[in-house]
Amino acid sequence: MTKKQPEVIGWREWVGLPELGIPAIKAKVDTGARTSALHAYYVTPFDKDGKPWVRFGLHPLQKDSLTCIECEAPVKDVRMVTDSGGHSEQRVVIDTCLQINGISMTIEVTLTDRENMRFRMLLGRSALKQGFWVDSSKSFLLGGNKNQPAMASL
Repeated sequence: MTKKQPEVIGWREWVGLPELGIPAIKAKVDTGARTSALHAYYVTPFDKDGKPWVRFGLHPLQKDSLTCIECEAPVKDVRMVTDSGGHSEQRVVIDTCLQINGISMTIEVTLTDRENMRFRMLLGRSALKQGFWVDSSKSFLLGGNKNQPAMASL
């Protein structure tokens, strides 16, 4: 059996989160982060069929607080997460499908307010270990935003 070669990606890439209704979002590939993180400007827990869920809103485009997507997902966990500045906060964790260059996989994502950050999403090591190598000297090795027309309809 032949082992599949890892996909080489740049330090930033366009990815899709189809289960959340996000056709394309620019992600910073962050080998320093264990878990991926997604911008959520509000997070509201609720019960659905007796199980914990979360509703959250995000602005998927950098420098654009007018484009909004409201998402819902089952809660996988709630964890204390320490950011790169050493600040700890309690975050909701969800599982969702990540699409990148025709590859689909389930990843863990924490929800946090990234409004003042340059990227609305961080792609962490847990997702990357599913078959990616990072060339930190390159960007968008998998192409530009192929879903840009879809984003205009949001």
